[in-house]
Amino acid sequence: MKKNIHITFIINPISGNQDKDDIPKMIEEEIDSKRFDVDIRMTDHKGHAAEIAKECATKGIEVVVAVGGDGTVNEVARSLTHTQTALGIIPCGSGNGLARHLCIPMNIRKALNIINQCQIEAFDYGVINGIPFFCTCGMGFDAFISLKFAEAGKRGPITYVENVLKEGLKYKPETYEVEDDTGAKKYKAFLIACANASQYGNNAYIAPGATMKDGEMDVIIMEPFTALDAPQIAADLFMKTLANNSKIKTFRTKTLHITRKEPGAIHYDGDPIMTDQDVEVHIEPLGIRIVTNPEAIEDNGQPNPLLNAFSDLFNNINNVREDIEKGSRRIQVINKLMLRKLSKL
Repeated sequence: MKKNIHITFIINPISGNQDKDDIPKMIEEEIDSKRFDVDIRMTDHKGHAAEIAKECATKGIEVVVAVGGDGTVNEVARSLTHTQTALGIIPCGSGNGLARHLCIPMNIRKALNIINQCQIEAFDYGVINGIPFFCTCGMGFDAFISLKFAEAGKRGPITYVENVLKEGLKYKPETYEVEDDTGAKKYKAFLIACANASQYGNNAYIAPGATMKDGEMDVIIMEPFTALDAPQIAADLFMKTLANNSKIKTFRTKTLHITRKEPGAIHYDGDPIMTDQDVEVHIEPLGIRIVTNPEAIEDNGQPNPLLNAFSDLFNNINNVREDIEKGSRRIQVINKLMLRKLSKL
């Protein structure tokens, strides 16, 4: 008789905004007990998910499911790289970047049904200064906004946009030397992002065309911008049209070396840390096995102008506009730009 597949669910009880008390019961109700043997583990400190996942991989557990946000997913996934243990995702965070890229449903019961189908594929992942990432990493304002987002009292797409618009106009760009296999170039940049997957989370698409199966990362260099540019850049993030923006330079590479003038923050999947002037990034091809949605492909398709997050941006823009330039003519111009974009929906 065929043996059951062993699955361990690792639940982070404090990730995101939703209560997870009912999730063990949902797992019991939805996961097919005739095919799977289930174990449920709860985390109680930062790094605990990585410890549990490593233990599971050592024991040869077939699937380990991260129940939480991008931080929990990163912890679990980095312990499963180059093993036969597959990563599953039940998205319960505030961004859910990797889950959204892979078209994993945000509804918990529907996501559990994806685990039931247990279709497993190999994907690329990235490494920045020795730390694995699965969606994005970056520096400059990219890492700075991760710090601000982590400090925010509320989570979600509007918090992200508020921080971008409020802090972005005060942030001073840096000069970077960027070297790939074609040589070295200098850029004065607002941020440099390296994307293995298409988005940060919350449907904010930093690299709409990115795929996790090409053995390369998408590198996004954002040049300094003004108050007039900010609403367009924010809109492009949510409409999958950032590559068309004149302030954006993009290319693809397997490896990247970045030198900056002084130490500073970087982030990996939104988790910020401080590091030195030199930053090394590379892609590990097909180094992580993931349970995928058999009815969907990676989310790297054409722009969708009806994204809910884009509508939320304009519905809530009054929360930040006074902080940008209260009562100035620039705000009038910005509002016209926003209304023009909104009228195209």
